[in-house]
Amino acid sequence: MCPNLLTAIKNIAEFKNNDLKDYFASYQIRVNQVGEQLEFYIRDAICGSFTSNKDELIHSRGTFSYLGNQNNGPDVIITNGDAFEIKKIQNLKASLALNNSFPKDRLYRDDHRITEECRNIDGGNWTSKEIFYVIGVATKSKINHLFIVHGRCYAAERAVYETKSDRLKQGIDIFFNNEGWDTTKTTELGRINKMDPLGITNFRIRGMWEIENPVRVFSYIYKVYEKGSFSLAALMTKQKYDSFPQEDRAALETIKEVKSKTVEVKNPNNPAQLMQAQLITLVW
Repeated sequence: MCPNLLTAIKNIAEFKNNDLKDYFASYQIRVNQVGEQLEFYIRDAICGSFTSNKDELIHSRGTFSYLGNQNNGPDVIITNGDAFEIKKIQNLKASLALNNSFPKDRLYRDDHRITEECRNIDGGNWTSKEIFYVIGVATKSKINHLFIVHGRCYAAERAVYETKSDRLKQGIDIFFNNEGWDTTKTTELGRINKMDPLGITNFRIRGMWEIENPVRVFSYIYKVYEKGSFSLAALMTKQKYDSFPQEDRAALETIKEVKSKTVEVKNPNNPAQLMQAQLITLVW
């Protein structure tokens, strides 16, 4: 059985522990930040290693081809499989900070924001990968809600974001040139050198992206169950759901706390159209 999102949800349902502090007592390495604990929790869900003896090598034994870093996403890529961007928020109303990266419908190999190491994973023989955003609402070291959304349900095609960003960058460059300022070519929106008489201060212009929380975006198909200890919802295109092995779909749907149904969501590229998606929920 190859690790994938469905097997990860099954592992969470069977582990039935959302207390990060209690769960991390089994780890031999120190991970104190709740956001980082959430990332390790998702890694263990994918690996099926919730009950394994924990050490720093547990996530480096073939399940993943990339584990990201502090400055470059994604956070996790399954070997020859999907990518995951993991975000922690403190309440259901909070937006997601994406920093200098716009929302992704897919992870593209030619994206200049990913590292060379990421580009060369899986032999470098890939053009794009499916990506999932994993949003955890965590307070006092407990995961209250976990929402997993497929990039193709959530984000428009990258040209939508790149076109506007590129036009803004071009406008800034024209303004700089008209002013005769000393500038440097950059992947950011702009950079002005020697801002002061000593010529020792530079000014960088960065685009900072954020996107509305998927719990709010998809409120027309899903309402968070707030009376229990934990809730999970995973949303993906029907096509993606059907691409998972049939035995994995069947195994997940036999768990009594798990519900799976086909729904219709707005097409991120044209909200006038609806697209078929699969919604999986888990509560305890």
